[in-house]
Amino acid sequence: MASLNVYSVLVVLFLTCGVVMATKGNDQIIKESNCETKMGLPCVLEAFTSIFNTGSISNKCCGELVVLGKVCHSALVKRTLENPLFKDLNPATIIAKSIQTWNNFLALIDSPSPSA
Repeated sequence: MASLNVYSVLVVLFLTCGVVMATKGNDQIIKESNCETKMGLPCVLEAFTSIFNTGSISNKCCGELVVLGKVCHSALVKRTLENPLFKDLNPATIIAKSIQTWNNFLALIDSPSPSA
């Protein structure tokens, strides 16, 4: 439970202060695409935990992430990796996990849903 609170604080910090730490390229993409306004905070937390730690993501948040778009998804992950709080993470591993997460979400969205 405490780790979820830590992640919540980190995500809020990342969303509010990340512009200062971002490279111009990622920051420009995020700003021009309004990336930070396309997902609700609960889904941001689920996606963040899924990519940067271990966890799962709900179908609802999966849908929000796909609406966010791959460009925003990639830019936000890369900007997070630039944050000094995450300097001990292996960027190649996180980016690979991010791509895998994105592909899994697309497969869920594209798969036919069972009839009710």
